[in-house]
Amino acid sequence: MSSPNEDQNKDQNKGFFSAMTSGFSMFGNAMHRSVNGLLGYEGVEVINPEGGKEDAEEEAQRGRWKQEDRDSYWKMMHKYIGSDITSVVTLPVLIFEPMTMLQKMAELMEYSYLLDRADECEDPYLRLVYASSWAISVYFAYQRTWKPFNPILGETYEMANHGGISFISEQVSHHPPMSAGHAENEHFTYDVTSKLKTKFLGNSLDVYPLGRTRVTLKKDGVVLDLVPPPTKVNNLIFGRTWVDSPGEMIMTNLTTGDKVVLYFQPCGWFGAGRYEVDGYVYSAAEEPKVLMTGKWNESLSYQLCDVEGEPLPGTELKEVWHVADVPEKDKFQYTHFAHKINSFDTAPRKLLASDSRLRPDRCALERGDLSKAGAEKSSLEERQRAEKRNREAKGHQFTPRWFDLTDEIASTPWGDLEVYRYNGKYTEHQAAVDSSDSINEVDVRSTEFSPWQFGNLSAE
Repeated sequence: MSSPNEDQNKDQNKGFFSAMTSGFSMFGNAMHRSVNGLLGYEGVEVINPEGGKEDAEEEAQRGRWKQEDRDSYWKMMHKYIGSDITSVVTLPVLIFEPMTMLQKMAELMEYSYLLDRADECEDPYLRLVYASSWAISVYFAYQRTWKPFNPILGETYEMANHGGISFISEQVSHHPPMSAGHAENEHFTYDVTSKLKTKFLGNSLDVYPLGRTRVTLKKDGVVLDLVPPPTKVNNLIFGRTWVDSPGEMIMTNLTTGDKVVLYFQPCGWFGAGRYEVDGYVYSAAEEPKVLMTGKWNESLSYQLCDVEGEPLPGTELKEVWHVADVPEKDKFQYTHFAHKINSFDTAPRKLLASDSRLRPDRCALERGDLSKAGAEKSSLEERQRAEKRNREAKGHQFTPRWFDLTDEIASTPWGDLEVYRYNGKYTEHQAAVDSSDSINEVDVRSTEFSPWQFGNLSAE
């Protein structure tokens, strides 16, 4: 037995997940039919998650774009239909949030206590329940429809003062855009190499998480591998933008062969199935041991099951994760943790001058100054291009500071990936900071943070 769906096909009239969609197709349900010729724009697809196909034209008039901006942007973007636009298109700041991709990587740490519990857990299957719930928990934050800033080459983000974690991420490549991250506390280490791949479809964007994520639980040395589902961003230009992640998430215990497979149900007409997640924890022999169910924007629960995937008699569903309270009417739909990520409350005592918090365009957008944010964004991008020309003229190659490129090539469902490995130098840097006040970085005890402190990011 390899999936919950196979069990259902045996008997459609019973089973805990008898309503689960069978014959699952990643982006194949009826709601994604194109509305060609809508408002005179060929290929435009507008989807109302709370409505049906007949609501598409009305939905197209909604959203954050002014009509003149929307029309202008469509004229610029329609030529990219079918293309990967990860780094080829300059986007207006009005669709951005005051956060970079490096900071967004750190949002996975909000519910890091679940990894602590996974490390402490003696049961190998419940260990996967905790760890996979941690992986699911970030999707509440990922439903935000604002785009984070692309990091400048060599840009970093540091986080401390949360769950005993030391977190560092760095932009290690510009073309293609790639980031690497490392987090650690007394219970686990987390390592990721991230390289997004996209496909622009006119009014929507498919985002493929071409990356590798590994978590090591320190107590027993267990290594977990995570493969997340793809994401679809709907109504980019016409209508209200919304996010869905139809597909499966697989977390594998590379030490034992146990795994958990969780299915993100696609959103259907009138919101049917939206946010729902169902699946099982399997033994290495592919027998279901624990069923899991919930909504990625609310909570997850688990229950022990038999070899047929049915709940064991005398057991009950137990909640393992519940989303924390969030601020009301927040402009960017930030969680309280997202605000902490942007603040200096989570910064180490001395902050690297390349930290995302110090980006002048991000700071300007956070203050609501779109004009200055756009100008600063353009200035940083031009500076990056100039530094690239300077490196090439000298025959130099950029070398990341905190991560090393390995010879390993990881295979993913969406292509091969070069893997970067944490080199330990950030740990040494922190130790030096703790023992000396002479480190030439930004002292976060200061009250003034000038944009110039966002230093020479790609210094050789």
